[in-house]
Amino acid sequence: MKKLAIFMMLMLLALTALAGCNSSSSGTQEGTSEAEGTNESAEGGSDKLYIPVISKGFQHQFWQAVKTGAEQAAEEFGAEITFEGPETEAQVDKQIEMLKAALDNQPSAIGFAALDSQASIPLLQQAQEKNIPIVAFDSGVDSDIPVSTASTDNKAASALAADKMAELIGEEGKVALIVHDQTSITGIDRRDGFVNQMEEKYPNIEIVDIQYGGGDHLKSTDLAKAILLAHPDIKGFYGANEGSAIGVVNAVKELGKDGEVVVIGFDSGKQQIEAIKDGTMAGAITQNPIGIGYETVKAAIQAAKGEEVEESIDTGFFWYDKENIDDEEIQAVLYE
Repeated sequence: MKKLAIFMMLMLLALTALAGCNSSSSGTQEGTSEAEGTNESAEGGSDKLYIPVISKGFQHQFWQAVKTGAEQAAEEFGAEITFEGPETEAQVDKQIEMLKAALDNQPSAIGFAALDSQASIPLLQQAQEKNIPIVAFDSGVDSDIPVSTASTDNKAASALAADKMAELIGEEGKVALIVHDQTSITGIDRRDGFVNQMEEKYPNIEIVDIQYGGGDHLKSTDLAKAILLAHPDIKGFYGANEGSAIGVVNAVKELGKDGEVVVIGFDSGKQQIEAIKDGTMAGAITQNPIGIGYETVKAAIQAAKGEEVEESIDTGFFWYDKENIDDEEIQAVLYE
């Protein structure tokens, strides 16, 4: 019995030791797994710069073309990007939330197209304090915080639109504008570039109304119809972005004023291209959206690496109409 008791005690000790060994082994494996995940994350973070790109919207083909350019630069220079924007260009609060979330992720740099040139400044100041470079695109902010801005010269582009309008209506008559907003730099510049050119060069042209449709083609249609009904003798109508221009086209068609009102747009996109080809729209200004996206990410990468970047990157613009829409130079900057 004594021998049996000793044997049983030895077996119990052996089993206890084995269980402890297994427990220790299991803990080490879990720890190794966590460590390996951390190492992979750290390696990913060190190998690739992370750059969130926050646009003014996502619904227009223009922003999809900007996204394409941004992705091209990210692939070329070995960066990781995300691209997002609110559902409509009226959702300033939602865009601010996106910017805050991007900052919380401690990115290498941020590309940002402000819907409101003032509202984003407090968050941009936070980015500056954290040494996170901001590259503005399409629409700047009322601040010197962005290290660079990649955009169209919207005042010059809209002045060209005014010149084309004046030429087509014989430098006299009534015209009106639908603009996407009066809070972003693009909205302000595209309005002022057109209006100032008309006032300075064409004294016989009267601007009878300016309305803001938030870039939404349905709202812009209603606004344009109201203007056309209030001013039945209007000769020209300018839509300052894709949604605005399509709204004007829709209003002209719905009221049966095709051929009576000269419509000039801004941006391209399938519907504007079709409107130009069928004669409803006389022509439009196209930007270089792929170039805007590409230059934004390229500048953000350079800034994140501490390299010098240009303060202002002019990505260019072109007038296109039925006569030149199929030219190689124009086809390269149109997006559908």
